[in-house]
Amino acid sequence: QVELVESGGGVVEAGGSLRLSCSASRRGPSRYTNYCMGWFRQAPGKEREGVAAVDSNGSQSYADSVKGRFTISQDRATNTLYLQMTNLKPEDTAVYYCAWKWGGWIPPPLADTEYNHWGQGTQVTVSS
Repeated sequence: QVELVESGGGVVEAGGSLRLSCSASRRGPSRYTNYCMGWFRQAPGKEREGVAAVDSNGSQSYADSVKGRFTISQDRATNTLYLQMTNLKPEDTAVYYCAWKWGGWIPPPLADTEYNHWGQGTQVTVSS
């Protein structure tokens, strides 16, 4: 079992920056050692979409809409996932979710159906 807790959302003006954090707590034994973690977002009236993902060996994936603006990173010592978001746009407004799946994959998937552990989400609002 994996528990995920996001933080760092808020309201920012267009062009601004935010950093999201996701603290992961693993409970109980697992036969897997590798994993993927990802950031997803869901705007009102839209489907959830993958934003960025990283696997336990450091391979990364990004949605085209955020390439060059968002950076995913992880601190394996503290089991924390980060999403540094820069040059934010109003269309980045959404609830952002952290997700986890056991098993490494290159490149790490951006399809939400691949992930089976989810955080509660954090709201990011970008004003124009």
